[in-house]
Amino acid sequence: MEAVTTAGTSTRPVTAVAGFARRPVLLLAAGTAAVLLATAGRYGYFGDELYFLAAGKHLAWGYADQPPVLPLLARLMDTIAPGSLVAFRIPAILATAAGVVVTALIARELGGDRKAQTRAAAAFAICGQFVGGGHYLATSTIDPLLWTVVLFLLVRWLRTRDDTLLLWLGLVTAVALNVKFLIGAFWAISAVTALVFGPRDLLGRPKLWAGAGIAALACVPTLVWQSLNGWPQLGMGDAVSREVTEAGGRGEFLPGLLAGAGIAIGALGVCYGLAVLLGSRSLRPYRFLGWTTLGVVALFLVANGRFYYAAGMFPILWAAAAVHLENRRPALWWRWVPTWPVFVLSALYSLPYALPVWPVQWLVEHPDAPHPAYAVEEFGWPDLATSVADVYRTVPPEQRSHTAVVTAGYWAAGAVDRYGAEAGLPPGYSGSRGFWYFGRPADDVDTVLFVGADPAKLAPHFRSARIAGTVENHLDVVNASARLPIWLLTGRTESWPEIWPGVKDLKA
Repeated sequence: MEAVTTAGTSTRPVTAVAGFARRPVLLLAAGTAAVLLATAGRYGYFGDELYFLAAGKHLAWGYADQPPVLPLLARLMDTIAPGSLVAFRIPAILATAAGVVVTALIARELGGDRKAQTRAAAAFAICGQFVGGGHYLATSTIDPLLWTVVLFLLVRWLRTRDDTLLLWLGLVTAVALNVKFLIGAFWAISAVTALVFGPRDLLGRPKLWAGAGIAALACVPTLVWQSLNGWPQLGMGDAVSREVTEAGGRGEFLPGLLAGAGIAIGALGVCYGLAVLLGSRSLRPYRFLGWTTLGVVALFLVANGRFYYAAGMFPILWAAAAVHLENRRPALWWRWVPTWPVFVLSALYSLPYALPVWPVQWLVEHPDAPHPAYAVEEFGWPDLATSVADVYRTVPPEQRSHTAVVTAGYWAAGAVDRYGAEAGLPPGYSGSRGFWYFGRPADDVDTVLFVGADPAKLAPHFRSARIAGTVENHLDVVNASARLPIWLLTGRTESWPEIWPGVKDLKA
């Protein structure tokens, strides 16, 4: 053992770590990437992806509902391979595969040997929340990897007391804050739990505060954007809370979180790992991370946030569970139970709930078959643009140059932005989420095709409003856009600068 002296603390031994289980862990990561790649081109863009594509055409330091990294990443991928759905999702695939590897590294830092590392990595690889998120490009895909890297660096610092790691923590946190602001909750809670349970010397490290300074500076541009635009992110928090309440409220948070961790292996690993972090003497230096997990869950639960906001804590829990099980002599009956069949069965059970494995037509014919919640929302976007274009062609030719498309939701706006030009449509607009900030119709537009259930925010500013068509999709899939009415609004009575502020809608 090598002894390391830390300022203000007694000498603490640093134990040697086991070798990295390179082959099994990399095979798990490669297998995860292969499955994601094989299913990446099925169905079509998810609604959020269409929004990120549109946002990428309006690059800014901030957006109403997020920091700038995802739109920038969407712009990059669509520039490299324009129109390629598979290429667009490559960052999501790589992020998920990397999460498998980093989770194994956390287990290694905790003292886990090859078996513990592989089990921890496997828990990530079969997690429905992470693998399902890895199917499409979103903040909820990239953010968990960054949380996992933060946890790895923090655990490694606890073992080695190498303060250079604290600077790297600042850099990774800086990136995470520009993907989603959630990592701030982790750091706020972990500062309190470290002060209460130790290691208290963490908060006295100059390089920790230097890293915090790096993260804070990296947030300045997006915070300035928020300030100049009235802090819409705060309104998004209220909108998310209302959506969660409509979907079942706080009572769905913990069941959703555990279900997202994965049936059997994932959920049990989360619970067991939490108990281990809180109570195991062998992992006592990491106890504050168990309390941090409880604090993160409690904060997002009280704030009425989405359950997956707390999923970034899964990797440390799986790693702790795997290491503790490896070091504990199992009961006699348990020694003869092979564990890998359990992982395989859990993966097979979770697969249809996490990824679009069914052929399109079969899923349409069997809507009750197990499938991811997002799957049906990957159908019909080109058809939406075609449906609107059919109505647009009924507008008198002399009036078409003074006609705009406005949608109620940002998904539909993204579909018009992506497929509208191909269908012969003019540019699309929306008051929904970040689209409101992308611009309003031109001053000479006095006719609007409105896609949505109710044009209540626009209709009072026009002399006439009637339903002129409906959104169809050739597969007749029932989803959020199916059978939406297409309204024809004519005879604008007020100017767009007067109308547009009242159209803004941050509803999640």
